[in-house]
Amino acid sequence: MDKKFGFMRVGAATPKLEISNVKFNVDEIKKIMDESLKNGVEVTLFPELSLTGYTCADLFLNDHLLDEAIKGLIDLKNYTKKVKGVFIVGLPVRLDNQLFNTAAVLENGHILGIVPKTYIPNYGEFYEKRWFSEDNRRLSDSIVIDGEEIPFKTNILFQEKGDSRRTLGIEICEDLWCTYPPSSDLTIRGAKVIFNLSASNEIIGKSEYRKSLIKSQSEKTISAYVYASSGINESTTDLVFSGASFIYENGHLLSKNNRFDFESNLIFNDVDLARIDAMRVKDISYMGVIKDRDKKYDIAYFDGYAPDNELIRKYTPSPFVPSSLNNRNERCEEILNIQANALAKRMKSTGIKRAVIGISGGLDSTLAFLVVIKAYDILGLPHEDIYGITMPGFGTTNRTYTNSCEFVKLYGATLKEVNIKDACLQHFKDIDHDSANLDVTYENVQARERTQILMDYANKIGGLVIGTGDLSELCLGWCTYNGDHMSMYAVNVSIPKTLVKYLVSYYAENESSDERRNIINDILETPVSPELLPPSDKDEILQQTESIVGPYILHDFYIYHFLRYGASPEKIKYLAEHAFEGSFSKEEIDKWLNFFIKRFFSQQFKRSCIPDGPKVGTISISPRGDLRMPSDASSKMWTLK
Repeated sequence: MDKKFGFMRVGAATPKLEISNVKFNVDEIKKIMDESLKNGVEVTLFPELSLTGYTCADLFLNDHLLDEAIKGLIDLKNYTKKVKGVFIVGLPVRLDNQLFNTAAVLENGHILGIVPKTYIPNYGEFYEKRWFSEDNRRLSDSIVIDGEEIPFKTNILFQEKGDSRRTLGIEICEDLWCTYPPSSDLTIRGAKVIFNLSASNEIIGKSEYRKSLIKSQSEKTISAYVYASSGINESTTDLVFSGASFIYENGHLLSKNNRFDFESNLIFNDVDLARIDAMRVKDISYMGVIKDRDKKYDIAYFDGYAPDNELIRKYTPSPFVPSSLNNRNERCEEILNIQANALAKRMKSTGIKRAVIGISGGLDSTLAFLVVIKAYDILGLPHEDIYGITMPGFGTTNRTYTNSCEFVKLYGATLKEVNIKDACLQHFKDIDHDSANLDVTYENVQARERTQILMDYANKIGGLVIGTGDLSELCLGWCTYNGDHMSMYAVNVSIPKTLVKYLVSYYAENESSDERRNIINDILETPVSPELLPPSDKDEILQQTESIVGPYILHDFYIYHFLRYGASPEKIKYLAEHAFEGSFSKEEIDKWLNFFIKRFFSQQFKRSCIPDGPKVGTISISPRGDLRMPSDASSKMWTLK
């Protein structure tokens, strides 16, 4: 795992525990420290009051337990001379005539800092104020333990020497449940990872609420959030603890443990600090409001280390497509609603009641047509006012032609056929182009002829030309300027190619008519092609897009990480090698990544003047919205060497 790409391996542990037996608990923590080192975990979190147990109750008021807790802390501190990594443990600490519930941060034989709990719960089943004081009653900012003066405060960050990106913050249990958690300030001041030592008992419904709370705070603070809670070995006199542990990043769950485990357990994963950095910079509102602007935060530095690890974090090869069928169906329904209602609003605002769309028998035009159908149903308009125009040319096969015609008719729309061959041959003569020369001019003449027909026919009937091009094509510039590049409203403009087929498939699965479903399924099985070059003697499509521009599954992966997270080409290559291991070679990944970068930069001029169209996901290339990019930017620095 290469640290230069911003990864940090973090862990959350719930150790086996005996209540008030510090020596036993310290020994169990040591075992997990060893396991963390074995697995290359850089920072390991333990639960609240993990040295003593959370449920010691009035035993917290006994000198012997408190003295043993400090001895145990010193023992663990010394043990960190033998194990690499940062370790965060919980214990009760006396200071300023009071007792505090704290988190101690250990590394390389030192206690780097001690963080007291900010908010002390004293309601329902919790009565911590019987033993512990809140941070705001603290007088001192430091404490001496084993001859070392140690910072003792909440306004402290922990940062790896030489890398400000690797900054950590700490809060304890109830701190997260309050209206304004300390992590909100810690992250604004630079913490990329928040560690929460917790003791959260189980009651009906609390498990889901706890997860939603962690997810939400991780999302709001644009941070990684590591959470470790006290386990089943705590006292069950009145409460039951499950030992729930989680690792989230910006609201996404990376790892969780099995609850109610009587044995020790450790979860870990690789959080992406560079991604967090990029998202914070992109979100200009992130630093909009700073509470206690004048409050100073100290930094305690840790050495850190570079474990010899392979990346264990899983990256999906299809980031635009949810892996869960239920989530995918929900996503498809939501997207289709956004597309259709956007078009419906445009038609209402213009007063136009007729739509004109080119139907090719391919996936993109099929999706756009289905969106138009849905929009017309929303508006209560008759389908016959949708004009599906099929325009066979030199590359049109019988399969796509037949599917186009049947598809339009089955939905009750008006079918019109305009053969473009004669018009294109005349145009070849007009511009002195040899029709036997099957070059880019040969192809683009057809694309522009089709667009001219659509535009002129829309003028004739007072209609709106619906664009069919998708996000992937526009990112690659794989469209004919002022040809299929142009329309009056582009409903697919932010739909990536890998998602198009799932949207069409979802529509087919929910289609009540067998005839319609069969046509759509055959379109789904048709090779992706612009059909601008002649087919084979057997009327088969020879011009297949992915053999020319490369696999769309790779390009969509590149688009997602480049535009969504501002990842460098080197990092995208690194992630792709993990995501596509066994599917594409490193050479293929490099080849198509360089192709993507060159095309993305060189074709910006096409994106600078694309038609209106709805943003449906986190990525959009609208020049009026998400992507402001010069058309003459150089790609030389960006391509892989």
